Amino acid sequence: MAGKSIVLGGGCFWCMEGVFSLVKGVVQAVSGYSGGGLDNPSYEQVCSGTTGHAEVVLVEYDEGIISLHDILEIFFAMHDPTSLNRQGADIGTQYRSVVYYNNDIQKRIVLDAIEKESKNYSRQIVTEVSLLGEFYPAEEYHQHYFQNNSNQGYCQMVIAPKIEKFKNHFKDKLQ
Repeated sequence: MAGKSIVLGGGCFWCMEGVFSLVKGVVQAVSGYSGGGLDNPSYEQVCSGTTGHAEVVLVEYDEGIISLHDILEIFFAMHDPTSLNRQGADIGTQYRSVVYYNNDIQKRIVLDAIEKESKNYSRQIVTEVSLLGEFYPAEEYHQHYFQNNSNQGYCQMVIAPKIEKFKNHFKDKLQ
């Protein structure tokens, strides 16, 4: 059965989109913004930290191939969910760890995943868990950013290691 989606934020959306675009069963991963109070925000507005939006990725997946449990396991492994409003050098509320769910079933799965994952950390998981409001796709140049800019410095220093980590730890989930 196809047609499921979840919205995930774990730092820069280029990193999350780069990883989830490689996951078997993910139909598409779309970089965007969610969780703020401004309609159709621009990248510059979100980066200002004043809109309340997070950089996120809309992950559409085929649950006949991959479960939400597996998607969340990858999500938590690809960022530090104990770091409040930052991932590495990316600092601000727009880089918060967040899951925007679509319904109560997803919410329960997310909360169960956090409980399970919390055993892997010495610090508390600070991932926000909220009902999805509006998702705004990011500007076109942000889509498939790593794929289109893999030689760029940020891609080499930040995104490429995350993709290698995914490939090494989740070989069975690689397309």
